[in-house]
Amino acid sequence: MQGQRLLKLLSKIPRNGSTNFLSPKFVLKTYSNPFHQHHFSEISTLSRSHLWKICNPNGVSGKIRNGVLWSNTGRSKFPVGVHTRRNFHSFDSHNRGWRSVSRRLTTDGVVLGLIITNVAVFMVWSIAGHEFMVKNFMISVDNFTSGRLHTLITNAFSHKDMSHLVGNMIGLYFFGTSIGHTFGPQYLLKLYLSGAVVGSIFYLVYHAFIASSVQGNRMFGIDPSKVPALGASGAVNAIMLLDIFLNPTKTILFNLFIPVPAFLVGIFIIGQDVWRSLQGGGQVSGSTHLGGATVAALAFIQSKRGRFRRF
Repeated sequence: MQGQRLLKLLSKIPRNGSTNFLSPKFVLKTYSNPFHQHHFSEISTLSRSHLWKICNPNGVSGKIRNGVLWSNTGRSKFPVGVHTRRNFHSFDSHNRGWRSVSRRLTTDGVVLGLIITNVAVFMVWSIAGHEFMVKNFMISVDNFTSGRLHTLITNAFSHKDMSHLVGNMIGLYFFGTSIGHTFGPQYLLKLYLSGAVVGSIFYLVYHAFIASSVQGNRMFGIDPSKVPALGASGAVNAIMLLDIFLNPTKTILFNLFIPVPAFLVGIFIIGQDVWRSLQGGGQVSGSTHLGGATVAALAFIQSKRGRFRRF
């Protein structure tokens, strides 16, 4: 009944085909929908080209298409708009907040932020207890099965010594800056985190199902599932190899002083990590690096299809 009264009231409005909006003083009614807890105020402020719905507490009573109100009781031609006032924070508002923050990101800011975070975690190693850091900033099958899922990411901000840290940060700075300028700072941050997570997953799968069968990996009677790892190598590998895939002919200073074509460096890096994984053991995790290489390959394929912004 309320919907019918609403339609009758609207039908009394003078029809004027040249009018795109009603007087601002004309406000129909404000009411609360008990099913959705939304507050609606119908005001005629929208153009004819919009499609809107007239709602009542019992559901939808009509639709407006190009200035015509369609309902079970007939139609009335006039422009009507529905203005919605919500009494809660919607999911869209949170998305808009994140987009607002992400638009303020810069490539230099993301690179610097990642470097500072890595340095900060490195310093925490000298302050916090060793057991705490091993459980929360290193990846291992034992940590993962114990419910410490955050180590999938936190291990990628942790390093064992200064040379380990400096080597990864140099690669992050040069290749990260290149990727950021090509695809944007948001993409760079997502690529780093994706390389970290996928690298950790590769490490877990390798040490849970493969490492024990590889000759020489069970050295000194250590259970592979309890061997922890740390480092940003998987994340940096994703960034570095994507830049190499995109620019295979550019020159890279291998070890900071030997000029080498980028594609040769890429072949060397991937080949070395495959060899490490097949040999097992060693202090460098080839499986983690290969996880980063997989992310780089997928990102490269997406970029060629013109879909890198969805990454």
